[in-house]
Amino acid sequence: MAKFTHDTIVPYDQSKAGKKQQVEAMFDQIACRYDLLNRFLSIGIDKGWRKKGIRELKSINPKLVLDVATGTADVAIMTHKYLQPEKIIGIDISEQMLAVGRTKVAKLGLNDQIELRKGDSEAINFPDNTFDAITVAFGVRNFEDLDKGLAEMYRVLKPGGKAMILEFSKPKQVAFKGLYNLYLNVVAPKAGQWLSKNKDAYQYLNNSVKAFPEGETFLHILQQAGFSDTRLKRLSLGICTIYCGSKKAG
Repeated sequence: MAKFTHDTIVPYDQSKAGKKQQVEAMFDQIACRYDLLNRFLSIGIDKGWRKKGIRELKSINPKLVLDVATGTADVAIMTHKYLQPEKIIGIDISEQMLAVGRTKVAKLGLNDQIELRKGDSEAINFPDNTFDAITVAFGVRNFEDLDKGLAEMYRVLKPGGKAMILEFSKPKQVAFKGLYNLYLNVVAPKAGQWLSKNKDAYQYLNNSVKAFPEGETFLHILQQAGFSDTRLKRLSLGICTIYCGSKKAG
């Protein structure tokens, strides 16, 4: 049974498939236009969010990084640019998203530094204590079982390692909140339908953002998964939040 409301939010209400299978199918369908849609729908500010999130890991100078729900590899590529780790491994359940990402990685000549694999974020195929750092950008909201996904991330993180999670959140300022809700309820689904012919994907974005346990609630969930030194940083008037947590050394 789902523990969190957002675990039950799915892209296709009429489908009998589980959330994981629906999310995989949805991203396979929109993969070729995903980057364009991201830039359009965020007016390009999502790049700045990713950069700020990645820089939260600079102090630990990670050598081996796991990018969970890597998608088209934006975060993996930016992590290479700003942190220069020896290796970045990105995993995702959508083969079509990974195909787009592999093309981008190859064009940049980064095949030796960035490896993209098909993989389940809730059953990460690596031994305990493998990675110095873990990144996730706009991915934990898509987990079918949030607790399980976070527990897996904690398991494969080395003692002393750090996780950075970037996720949409809801602004608190009343005046801005109305504009944001209009955007999320009307603009994003309409634009998604127009640009990708898939309104369901962007209606799902709306529904899943509304249901996600954000802010201090999410920090508590991270702590329950074992993470320590948890903290958050709100960006762009609260429409995006960086969450960080570490695995105690020793």
